[in-house]
Amino acid sequence: MLRRLTGRIRTKRAAEANTEPTDEPLVDNHPGTAVASSAQDHASDTGQAADGERPGDTSADTRTETHGAALDYESAASADDAVPHTTRTTTGLRSAIIASILVVAVLGGLIGYLGYRSYETRLAAQQRELFLQTARQAAVNLTTISYTHADQDVARILDSATGSFSDTFRDRAQSFIDVVKKAQSESEGTVTAAGLESIDADRAQVIVALSVKISNAGVPEQQPRGWRMRLNVQKVGDTAKVSDVQFVA
Repeated sequence: MLRRLTGRIRTKRAAEANTEPTDEPLVDNHPGTAVASSAQDHASDTGQAADGERPGDTSADTRTETHGAALDYESAASADDAVPHTTRTTTGLRSAIIASILVVAVLGGLIGYLGYRSYETRLAAQQRELFLQTARQAAVNLTTISYTHADQDVARILDSATGSFSDTFRDRAQSFIDVVKKAQSESEGTVTAAGLESIDADRAQVIVALSVKISNAGVPEQQPRGWRMRLNVQKVGDTAKVSDVQFVA
C-alpha cells in the first residue's frame, strides 16, 4: 500500500511539471515513511547479500581453487624451465675447466720437452767443445818439446793420454827423452785448424792441423812444417783424454 501511495504522488508531481515520470524515488518527508522505506531497503540488501553467500554456493571456492592451481602450474613451469638452464650452465663450466686443464697439460709438456731438448743441445755442444779443446791441447803437447825440460813435457803428454796410447807412449817415454836431450832438440807447434771428423756418444775423432817449427844443435834453422794429426778422444769422467794418435798426409 505504501508503494502504491508513493507511485501516485510521483505521477501527480510529474504531471504538474509537464514531465515524464522518472525512476528516481521521491523523498518522503514523513518520518515514518522514510524509516520504513530505509528499513525495507536494508532488509532487501541484507537478503540479497545473504543469498549471495549461501552455504550451497561453491562458485567462490571453485574460483579460488582454480586460481591456486594456475599459480602452482606457473611455478612448476618456471622451475622446469630453470632446470635445463642450470644444467647447461654446469655442463659449460665443466667443459671449460676440462679444456683449461688440457691446455695447461699440453703447454707444460711442450715446455718440458723444449727445455729438455735445449738441455740436450747445450750438453752436446759442450761435449763437442771439450773434444776439440782436448785434441788441440794434445797436439800442441806432442809437438812442443824442449831438451831443457823434456821430462816435464813428456809428463804433460802422459797426463792427457789414456788407453793404448798412454800405455805405448809410457813404455817409450824415457828413450824419447834421451833422444831429445842428446840432440838438444826444440820444437814448437801451433794449431792452425781443428775439426770433428766423427762423434759417437763419449768418443770422437778430431783432425788437427799444425804448423811446427823444429831446431836441433848444429843444424841450420828450418822452415815451419805443416802437420796433420788424427786424434781419438775419449771422455773420462768430467774430462777427456787422447786414446790414439795418427799422423795423416
